This record gives sequence, structure tokens and C-alpha cells, in this order.
Amino acid sequence: MNCPHTAAAPADRGAGTVVIDPMVQDLDGETARLRDAGVLARIDLLGVPAWTVTRHSEARQLLLDPRLVKDIDAWGLWQSGVVTRAWPLIGMIDAGRSMFTVDGAEHRRLRTKTSQALTPRRLEAIRPEIEKFTQELLDALDAARGDDGVVDLKAVFAQPLPMRVVGMLMGVDESQHAMLTKQYKAFFSMLTPQDERLALLAELDVFYTDLVREKTARPTDDLTSALILAEEGGEPLTEEEVVGNLKAMVAAGHETTIGLVLNAVRALLSHPDQLRKVLAGEVGWDAVIEETLRWDTPTTHLLMRFATEDITVGDEVIRKGEGLVVSYRVIGRDIEQHGADADAFDITRPTRNRHMTFGHGPHICPGAALSRVEAGIALPALFTRFPGLRLAVPDEEITKLPVMTQNDMTAFPVLLG
Repeated sequence: MNCPHTAAAPADRGAGTVVIDPMVQDLDGETARLRDAGVLARIDLLGVPAWTVTRHSEARQLLLDPRLVKDIDAWGLWQSGVVTRAWPLIGMIDAGRSMFTVDGAEHRRLRTKTSQALTPRRLEAIRPEIEKFTQELLDALDAARGDDGVVDLKAVFAQPLPMRVVGMLMGVDESQHAMLTKQYKAFFSMLTPQDERLALLAELDVFYTDLVREKTARPTDDLTSALILAEEGGEPLTEEEVVGNLKAMVAAGHETTIGLVLNAVRALLSHPDQLRKVLAGEVGWDAVIEETLRWDTPTTHLLMRFATEDITVGDEVIRKGEGLVVSYRVIGRDIEQHGADADAFDITRPTRNRHMTFGHGPHICPGAALSRVEAGIALPALFTRFPGLRLAVPDEEITKLPVMTQNDMTAFPVLLG
């Protein structure tokens, strides 16, 4: 793994700095250490120092604070050249112009058409397609089990479903889904050398640019065409802006749902008493989804916002030019928000809906409702088809992908029953 050449070498770490493990070997332990470090915690991201916020209340305030911006040019370490494109996480911050990298009026302009395309009415209109995809993948799951009865729920079901859905919305041909899945997996993985990661980004730019040009010439009823034709204040989006939006939306649109579906299944299989309540109809699937989003968030650490002036939070100060990470998994386990048992999975928890896993404020995830709809279809269909579903290995043998921002598994072997 390529490491950045920065001034923040290990010897420079402060005594209270929490080093974020790129291999994700102990996510629960890391979550506890960050929570114990305080409202604002000093962290080390592959040699780069930053702050992270760990409490629900303070995170809510900071996500609304206009003094924190997405513009990488406000980052002191970037301005000074300490952080360069050799840093393995740079592609998650400096990924081209899109609604994910700008603020204020420009953000609203770039986000408007995306939000309009994902209205409740639109989501209800595509529900039959999501249900159809789900049933097809359940058939594939049944057919894919080996002689020992084991099948990888991630590879056959949880991963292809959201890619099919987001591909349908964007107008991406299904023949391209496997390629995109492979590209994004390599992009996020900390095992990918940085020169390869940058090459992947360039390849994705070419793919989406070709798609945008094709839709410009022959628009169809999809979100890509809608973004191309969108005019906000009389000013259409540029090709670069449409490409940037698509690149980020496909990444966020399928990665989040993979984590949500798998984490919910894992939580239920390791809490059979709660699974029984759901299957008996005592508790709804919406409660499972919200408690999963709180307890085992699909996104662990969201990179990054930058202070345009000093910001005081409790006894700490985020100095002008410093970076802030939002650690959603830690925030979901906030004892002040969810009680002393915040580390427990409980679908009857009264505060299960009071989480910020999809963000808060202007940059709240535009695909949050879509992810909930997909999980709300996939989970009951899975357990209805395979009520005897169970893990094929002990829970502790399930490993995480080496990804510092997403809470994803290497594989999820199950017995369908």
C-alpha cells in the first residue's frame, strides 16, 4: 500500500490520536476508542492528521455550520503541498466537480435535478422493477448454492441488487454492471496501489464521459439524461458536472445499500429472538432498517470538511484550514443520544429513528430514501423465501474489507436452509 509523504509521520502523533486502521481489523474496538476520546477526537488517516466528531448533537451542529466546506482548496495540508495526490484517500475528497464537492448555491444547483428524480412518487414508480430484480436474484441465490449448501449472500444478492437499481436509474447498460462493481471495489480498497487507483479514476471518467455524450445525442428516460437537460436558473450543468455527479452517485448509491442489507441480515441472524419478532409480525421491517442504520452504519468515516475559520467545539478548536471527518458509526453508538445500551442491537429501541447515518443538512444523502426502499423490499423477500437462513461460519470469522470509509464485508457465506 502506498503511503503519503506528509509531515504527519507516526512520530508526530499526539498522545490522544486514534489511528484509523486501514485493514479494519477491529471496528468495534476502534468505535469504542473514538467515543472515549471525546466529542472531537484527533485521528490519523494514513499519516494525515484530522479531527473527527463522535457525538450526535455536536455532529448535527457541525453539519449545518457554513464555516465547514467541502472545497479541498480550504485545506491547509493541501494548500501547503503536505498532502498530494499520492495520498490513497485523495480520490474521496478531490473527485471532480459534483454536488458532493461544492457548497451553497452551487451545491443546490448541482443537486436539484437529482433530488427531483428521487421523489417518493418516482420511487414508488420503480418499486415493481426493484421487486422484479429481487426475485431474480433470489432465484440466482438458490441456484448458486454449492454441494455443501453454502452461498455468498453478498456476491449473489446484496451486491448486484443495488447496482441493478442504480444502473437502471442512470441508464447504464446491465452488461457494464460487473465492470463498475469491480472498479469501485478496487477504488475503495486500501490494498490497491495509489497509481492504480488514480488510473481507475481516469477510466471511470472516460466511461461516464462516454455515457454522457451518448445520452446527450440520444436522451432517454433516465437520471443521466435528466441531468444533461437540467437547467437551474437558465444555466445547464456542464459535462464535467454531470460526470462528477454520476461517478459519485453510483458509488454512494450501491455501496450504502450493500452495507445496509448485509448488516441487517447479520444483526438478525446473531439476534434470533429479534428475528422471531420480525417474522411473527410483532415488529416491522422499517424498525430493523433504522436500528441497523444506527447500530452498524454502512458508512464508517465520511471524508472530509474543512474549516474556513476557527471553530470551537467544547474544549477543542478546529483551526482554520484543518479537516473534519464525520464518524457516523461512532455517532450511532452515542450513549447520550441512545442510552447506556447504545452498543446493543435492539429493534424496539425508541431512539432507533433518531440517527444521522445518511447525514444532516444540505449534504444529506440524496439516495437515502432509495436505499431504504431497496432494503425494505430485499430483506422481507429474502427471509420469506429462505426462513431457515443462517450463517455458514461463526460470526467472528466474517471479515471486513480493507476500506476506511465503508462498512463492508469480504464475503457473507450463508446456508439457505
